[in-house]
Amino acid sequence: MDNSERIEAALEAAIAAQEAPEGPPRLAAAIRHSVFPGGARIRPHLTLAVAQACGADDVGLAAAAGAAIELMHCASLVHDDLPCFDNATMRRGRPSVFGAYGERLAVLAGDALIVTAFQSLAVAASKNPERMGPLMSTVAAGVAAPTGIVAGQAWECEPRVALTAYQRAKTGALFVAATVAGAQAAGAASAPWRALGEWLGEAYQVADDIRDVAMDPEQLGKPSGQDAALGRPSSAAELGLSGAIQYFDQLIAYASASIPSCRGSAQLRTLVRQESRRLVPVELTRKLVPSVTRISA
Repeated sequence: MDNSERIEAALEAAIAAQEAPEGPPRLAAAIRHSVFPGGARIRPHLTLAVAQACGADDVGLAAAAGAAIELMHCASLVHDDLPCFDNATMRRGRPSVFGAYGERLAVLAGDALIVTAFQSLAVAASKNPERMGPLMSTVAAGVAAPTGIVAGQAWECEPRVALTAYQRAKTGALFVAATVAGAQAAGAASAPWRALGEWLGEAYQVADDIRDVAMDPEQLGKPSGQDAALGRPSSAAELGLSGAIQYFDQLIAYASASIPSCRGSAQLRTLVRQESRRLVPVELTRKLVPSVTRISA
């Protein structure tokens, strides 16, 4: 079983546990709609890759930790699309949960996913129960105030916010959770892996800012131009498109350099490089800003 299969199996087990004949069928459908089919699943892939680099003596726990983080990410997307935030009826090229099931079920589906994340992680920790506490704390910190993704969304409700603080909370927090949880799931020291999550998380948000400006809705699978329309902080707006692309490449370089020396370091650097090319394709930037030389090209 490869990592993609492990991730999908862990997510399927978590969602299936929420489905039963006695439960509300439309809620169950909305929950499943929010998770399948998924996106790149980069966060759980990162969790598993770090765990494997650290020895991965409990791959099931690492997969469950990655799945829990992905469920939190999916919950945040469901809530992001609500009318009170982005009012987005499309997500990943099809109707968002709000668009397909309405506002009330979208709120409840997002809430259910948050609980499901912790429930599935607790079930998976039976082999190494001493690791459950740190993992629970790490996942919770990636979501909660003062610096988790909830805080990132809340910064949009403030009159002023520093761009870096916004990006680190809204997107970076779950990337930090992914790298730290990967080490914790393997029973390894987690502190050396925090920087990788921080750099990658900020890079991912910068890439999102670039894509929001540079791609059309069909390419994105969701509405484009949302940052400008909603007055949100954006690297593309603050640095210009060429500046944001160069900053993205710099962050990717920092992320790659931060990977601790280990037996899986080469594979992790390959994962970082592949993800950078997927997020901000060289061909796209050559078309939009020919004068920019990509260091990741």
